[in-house]
Amino acid sequence: MKKSQVKALLATKQQVQGHYQKQNQNPIQRPQSNLNKPHDLQLYGCLLKTLTHQTPPTPANLQSSIFNLRHTISASKSQNMSDEEHQFESKADAGASKTFPQQAGTIRKNGYIVIKNRACKVVEVSTSKTGKHGHAKCHFVAIDIFNGKKLEDIVPSSHNCDVPHVNRTDYQLIDISEDGFVSLLTESGGTKDDLKLPTDDSLLTQIKDGFNEGKDLVVTVMSAMGEEQICALKDIGPK
Repeated sequence: MKKSQVKALLATKQQVQGHYQKQNQNPIQRPQSNLNKPHDLQLYGCLLKTLTHQTPPTPANLQSSIFNLRHTISASKSQNMSDEEHQFESKADAGASKTFPQQAGTIRKNGYIVIKNRACKVVEVSTSKTGKHGHAKCHFVAIDIFNGKKLEDIVPSSHNCDVPHVNRTDYQLIDISEDGFVSLLTESGGTKDDLKLPTDDSLLTQIKDGFNEGKDLVVTVMSAMGEEQICALKDIGPK
């Protein structure tokens, strides 16, 4: 339930209780559940709809309605708890790992690898011959996909390496702020405002020039291991 809905139902609860306080009557007897929980707040929304035709509502019929709805609320809580647990598990699975294991001997040029905890693209790989008392070893030369730095690593070909999950997402460019942040339009119709312009001079110039010329621009955002960066630009025509 959204915060605005919770606030509205809290206000409904206060209005119902306030009605009887003004009439010098006893406040509504609460059922066993905690009325500060969103599920119980839904009860007051139901009661408000149920009793609007009664002038004025009485404590008796309010109490009756409360107990009639207790079983419904209990069932709703159980279902919602199950849904919340499922959503929690899904989110946990989605963010459980930023990498996956892959045998070093199967990683090829233009593939990805994690070196020194950085997501890298392999630009060169060579494998040494197997010695009498050891395994063949893979020598990786790779480029950090975010800062362009060159990194190297040597790993036995039969051992696993960490490989990053690398994703690319397209967004339409809406605006560029004075401090270098971009405003991007998401598929859901919202905005993404936490990215800065790329550091690559050529790409930076293309984005600024195209935006100043009033063109419709689509940028590609690459993400891996918790980092994001604009990596490409598409011109889809004038605005």
